[in-house]
Amino acid sequence: MNVVIIVVIAIVVLFFGFQKFMVFKMSRKKGKTAPELSGARGKAIKNGKTSLFYFYSPSCGACKSMTPVVEGYTKNNPRCFKVDISKDMDTARAFGVMGTPSTVVIESGIIRDFLVGPKPRAELTRLLESTRS
Repeated sequence: MNVVIIVVIAIVVLFFGFQKFMVFKMSRKKGKTAPELSGARGKAIKNGKTSLFYFYSPSCGACKSMTPVVEGYTKNNPRCFKVDISKDMDTARAFGVMGTPSTVVIESGIIRDFLVGPKPRAELTRLLESTRS
């Protein structure tokens, strides 16, 4: 019985440890140059204005609450991009995305924010609004 408890505790510690590691690793990307991309995404990064990249997966439970909010902005904003990592893993790799949902804000070709995990609607809206100006 004690062995089972120890194994369960070890799994829980590893799970949360890995999550903290992901957040730490992605937060170190702040201030670094954004990757070079092709097409509209690359033009949005190069023009120097604020761009937002939202990485999600259709099978991600946490993404299901954030994706509709982002969709409303991507339809009317050419600098706001929704990236389905199950279809476009190359873009996710270029940014170093390790988990979904992840939100990357780029300003003047530099990564300003790299957020991992679900965010409250108000924070997500604030980030999305920053791409309108």
